[in-house]
Amino acid sequence: MIQLRDGDLAVAINTGFGNNAGSMTFRGEEILWTPPDWHAPTLAGIPLLAPWANRIDGDAYFANGKKYLLNPWLGNLRYDANHLPIHGLVAFTDRWRLTFHDASTSTSRLEYWRYPEWMAQFPFAHAIEVTHRLREGSLEVETAVENLCEEPMPLCIGYHPYFQLTGSPRDEWIVHIAARDQVILSDKLIPTGETKRVALANPLPLKGESLDTVFTGLTGVEFVLEGPGQRVSVRYGPKYPVAVVYAPPGKPLVCFEPMTAVTNAFNSPNAMLPHVAPGETWRESFWITPG
Repeated sequence: MIQLRDGDLAVAINTGFGNNAGSMTFRGEEILWTPPDWHAPTLAGIPLLAPWANRIDGDAYFANGKKYLLNPWLGNLRYDANHLPIHGLVAFTDRWRLTFHDASTSTSRLEYWRYPEWMAQFPFAHAIEVTHRLREGSLEVETAVENLCEEPMPLCIGYHPYFQLTGSPRDEWIVHIAARDQVILSDKLIPTGETKRVALANPLPLKGESLDTVFTGLTGVEFVLEGPGQRVSVRYGPKYPVAVVYAPPGKPLVCFEPMTAVTNAFNSPNAMLPHVAPGETWRESFWITPG
């Protein structure tokens, strides 16, 4: 377990469990949600979702005009309640290697290309570096994806941070959603290709509300979870143009999820899926600030 600290802010990162920042405390109060006796396959903390985030609408996907089949017999796919492949392959891996560590910063590297059972599902050779950096009262999570193959690499990754407020119940929380547009989803939470203007109140009281919603047209200001005496904000870098907000009913947690593309972007022709050119490195950050 790697421990980082900067003033009132402390973060613990487990490189042997998905390189996940499973604890983030501010003045001694835990702002990340994790369940008791946490273990796979439960997502919590700040997991990385790669080489795809969210759902794929079947057992195949398109990349660079070619159709690739997923192989369930390898045993490394995760499925949602509708048996759709979800959240990639690396959320709980112990294959991260620490490359830098000081009091307030750590960098770890995952060489995806080394593992045949991953390459069989997503055959684009690449490496990922993640830096967790505490500075000026915030945690910056910087991600670099290096394309090591000879084709453009489609990039549909993201993070799924789980936030909580310890000083008040969920019914007293409000969220600020920093987006103009909402993606219309099917009953299986797959985008239909249509959007609409966000019609939710802003701020939105969470009492009686349930969200599992995809947003685009981000305004550039922070997404905020707020309760009496506590606040957590998330700011996205510009290469995260999509936000998923997850606030399930009856659970004391809210997720503000930075994404490089909408759900099922591989199989959606108009999804604006970014690519990393051969030999190039994509790099972006998001910032979490408690208060």
